[in-house]
Amino acid sequence: MTMPASSETVLADPDANARTLVRPDVSVIIPCKNEAENLPELIGEVAAALDGRRFELIVVDDGSTDATSAVVLELMRDRPWLRSMRDTRSSGQSAAVRTGLLAARGDVVLTIDGDGQNNPEFMPAMLDALAKGGPRTALVAGQRLKRTDSGAKRMASRFANRLRGAILKDGTRDSGCGLKAVRRHVFLLFPYFDGWHRYLPALAIREGYQVAHVDVVDRNRRHGTSKYGIMDRALVGALDLFGVWWLIRRRKNIPAPTEVTIDGR
Repeated sequence: MTMPASSETVLADPDANARTLVRPDVSVIIPCKNEAENLPELIGEVAAALDGRRFELIVVDDGSTDATSAVVLELMRDRPWLRSMRDTRSSGQSAAVRTGLLAARGDVVLTIDGDGQNNPEFMPAMLDALAKGGPRTALVAGQRLKRTDSGAKRMASRFANRLRGAILKDGTRDSGCGLKAVRRHVFLLFPYFDGWHRYLPALAIREGYQVAHVDVVDRNRRHGTSKYGIMDRALVGALDLFGVWWLIRRRKNIPAPTEVTIDGR
């Protein structure tokens, strides 16, 4: 029987099946906006860092106006572990991370900024720290050393981190580092809001889990400039901080349910 023409659609991506057949252990999410120049080298570095592990890499294009999508699509041709997601309009870094999280198939999610300042060589140490911590450790947060940002940006970040630590008591020196390893099933429990990527340690603790830390070395941006301004983070971050504080205060009890069966086993 001849199939209708509409049923004979050929996948544009010849490796599409390969991208879904093998379930990865780790899903790397790169949220980015207008990072066409930085992505090829960064994607290669991630692949080198995770060599020998089953992983997928999801680039989430936050409404870029440059060649970001075209660059990623070209790289996908001979990289079956590489996936591309595109938000229809620029919605911010948190929204891009969430897009990647919902599409991820690995049990562990690794996030990394798309500007190349986060060094992927620290990813194995973060995965090892998560495994060593056991199931009660839900998140490993990178803690930047030798920051390469401008003086104004470092001052704003230092002030924000101290204020956040004093109010939320999350034991994290630097919550703004893009390098984080999170158990996906816990990540999905976090209440979403714009800016949540800066409060993941506190949200993990709110769910009754532990947080571990790994020191990482920041590096200079290779191409372009930052797409997210200092004042945007400072003004909105103040409201987010007290919002997270309220969420923590409202978490009165963390249930620990057990399944009841007929035979008691």
